[in-house]
Amino acid sequence: MSETNSQYTTTKVQPKDFTSGWLVALIIAGTGLTLPILYLGSEVTLAVGFEKALWAFGISTLVLTLMCMATTIIGNRSRLSTYMILHFSFGRKGAKIMNTIFGITLLGWFSVSLELLAIAVKDTASETLKINIPEWPIIIVIGVLIIITTVYGIKSLEKLANVAVPLLTLFLGYVVYKSFQDISFAEVITFVPENPTMSLFQATSILVGSSILFPVLMADFSRFIHNDKQSLIAVLGITIGFPIALLFSAIPSIMSGEVDIIKIMKGLDLVLPAFFLLLVSTWVGNASNLYSTTLTFSTVKTNWSYKKMAIVMGSFGITLALLGFSDYLFDFLDLMGVFAPAISAIYIINFFFVRKQNYKLKEIKEWEFSALISWIISSIITVFTYFEVFQLTHAYFIDSFVLGGLLYVFLTRKEIFKISS
Repeated sequence: MSETNSQYTTTKVQPKDFTSGWLVALIIAGTGLTLPILYLGSEVTLAVGFEKALWAFGISTLVLTLMCMATTIIGNRSRLSTYMILHFSFGRKGAKIMNTIFGITLLGWFSVSLELLAIAVKDTASETLKINIPEWPIIIVIGVLIIITTVYGIKSLEKLANVAVPLLTLFLGYVVYKSFQDISFAEVITFVPENPTMSLFQATSILVGSSILFPVLMADFSRFIHNDKQSLIAVLGITIGFPIALLFSAIPSIMSGEVDIIKIMKGLDLVLPAFFLLLVSTWVGNASNLYSTTLTFSTVKTNWSYKKMAIVMGSFGITLALLGFSDYLFDFLDLMGVFAPAISAIYIINFFFVRKQNYKLKEIKEWEFSALISWIISSIITVFTYFEVFQLTHAYFIDSFVLGGLLYVFLTRKEIFKISS
């Protein structure tokens, strides 16, 4: 199997497969224009009100953008996947622990997206055809289609994103326009729920958790991009795409009082066009989830081909969706905010300051205990701040990032500052 067909799971991307940062930005933006993110935008807005929702959108986007700017450069300069990069920070065996955690997490997100998409298909069939279709066959059929897409790799994702993202962006803009025919701009701006169910902090934390893996996984995409400048352009998929997706879902929800996107579209007589565009967009986003899942487990079980891994992982994801994993969505997102940021901090510091931007595959060790100890301690402390046993920054995802980074700097200070023993 050629490296291209194997998606460079354990090797550097070659120049013949380099692509534009704008195309990758479209793929990333496409993950925002999917049912789970649109659902969160609606849920947060109806829970805290429009003004606080805007603050939550802005703060979460800033946090994600700053982290992505660092990790996208690492992927572009190393030309390695996230999962190979983690080998340098955590060691060969330590990386398998990290990759297993990420793989399970990505699989969970894949199953949540798949289940929400199946619900949308069921609701659309009910609203337009007046027929009731069980969710389980929908989950299986769409899941198989996503697996087939993922097997063909990032190039097929680009082709889908090039069509779906611009069309869906224009369509959702039209939905916002139609919403303002039923509600005034002043009513949107001043909207506050009668009984708020979230604080601004909770809303921000959930939104950060929803996309916290992007900074960690950004290298999977930026390693294919031509240069540093182009890779930073790719980050615009988060910086611009994420808040737009949230805003486009927030305003129609205020107008309708609904979180379910198909029910919102029913009120605007736009069920069918909304369904088809969301189907394609969520398909793109979930294929991206499965792509990253496959790369993750390919570094854990190295004797499996990319194709075999994608099929097996996709099948597991379908099973989780059939078991109703979406019931645990918010708990799942909170968990990401506890454990993932420290990993980003550690591998950013490792690349720029410990390795001096020079990865050599032959120098990978079995274990890198400094990184593992830093991650374990920072995660334990962050669990306490998450449950409010005590507080540090009052934002547990920032606690995780800062603690992981500080502990790692302390434990690797000799390498960073070249202090002789």
